[in-house]
Amino acid sequence: MSPGTSTVFRNARLLCPATGRDAAGSLLVEGGRIVSLDGTGAPEGAEVIDCGGAILAPGLIDIRASLGEPGHEHRETIESAAEAAAAGGITTLCALPDSTPALDDPALVGFILRRGESTGSLTILPYGAATRGCLGTELTEFGLLSEAGAIAFTDGARAIESARTMRLALSYARAFGSFIVQHPEEPSLSRNAAATEGEMATRMGLPSAPAAAEAMMVARDIALARLTRGHVHFAHVSTAAALDLIRAAKEEGLRVTCDTAPPYFDLNETAIGDFRTYAKLSPPLRREEDRRAVVAALADGTIDAIASDHQPRDADDKRVPFAQAEPGGAGLATLLGVTLARHHAGDLPLMRSLELLTAAPAKLLDLESGRLAPGAPADLVLIDLDRAWKVEAGRLPGKAQNSPFDGRALEGRVLGTWKAGARVHG
Repeated sequence: MSPGTSTVFRNARLLCPATGRDAAGSLLVEGGRIVSLDGTGAPEGAEVIDCGGAILAPGLIDIRASLGEPGHEHRETIESAAEAAAAGGITTLCALPDSTPALDDPALVGFILRRGESTGSLTILPYGAATRGCLGTELTEFGLLSEAGAIAFTDGARAIESARTMRLALSYARAFGSFIVQHPEEPSLSRNAAATEGEMATRMGLPSAPAAAEAMMVARDIALARLTRGHVHFAHVSTAAALDLIRAAKEEGLRVTCDTAPPYFDLNETAIGDFRTYAKLSPPLRREEDRRAVVAALADGTIDAIASDHQPRDADDKRVPFAQAEPGGAGLATLLGVTLARHHAGDLPLMRSLELLTAAPAKLLDLESGRLAPGAPADLVLIDLDRAWKVEAGRLPGKAQNSPFDGRALEGRVLGTWKAGARVHG
């Protein structure tokens, strides 16, 4: 959309978790921003889009995704990720820094920001590497990375193993008004594991790690957050024990937040049956009681956001014996549909489902997007809540096709996505 261009979205169900709005209405966009929520004041010649009663909501904010670029463009490029994101209603994406090279230099952070802008459809907000090369030893220059645009600090899919290093990281991040994102698995217990320890892993003959490895790391880092008064955010939390610890830390008033990803509230460890490498993830899929605990934590507010946890892999990464396969699943195109499955199942109210994908991550990251309000960016998604579709690996948008939800029937489809008022999908 060029500056000054106007669009009116009419006959929409305006749904905004940030403001609590859920009502039929119209929305006026001019110059890439929302002007009004009653559709009045549109100039003559404005484009009119009839939403047909579908839900018009803020564009989704994905707070955790890996991109193949730089270093693994054979798995995914920023352009292909942007295509998949737009199809999934995602207009803002937070990119992990464990690329090749890692995002441990301000110039690389700036490169990712510019590449996101160049897509025209997706704002990419890069995390800075917490340690050099994401190797867990030497801390990076948090101040310089923050100035370059890093939104927070993490070593991505690697846990920060050293308690001393984590303590320093939390202290330094606090000094720069930022936080640390931790992959919560105790490395000495979880290294080289392919599944969660238990009957299924034993029956399949797979190397495994106890589910307690997650809670152990969470407990340690909560203690460090208490010590430093820093902010720790736990990624893709997947066990009841870890969630109990996080819930208690929040009640204590500590600066502790967390997210989870769709596999951990929609699938359990039975999905790896028949050695399905698409379902080999990190952390691994858990028992059914843990899946139910994650659903409960989404509903009660313990979990702050849902992330796609997008990890692109190619055929060579997955068409090998299960124990040797690379962990990770493609998640951009399925983020909304799998989240809405919990609404359709009666586990989550619709407003809460969308809050976890819009207003909640915007609040966590202090973004101006994620809301339908005058002056806010016109990042929008149009959703048919009841339209059925089937996840088919090989036919998903984008390059990455390694979906753990391959074959899953879903209800809730993106009809259109707009970035700064310009239609980028549908």
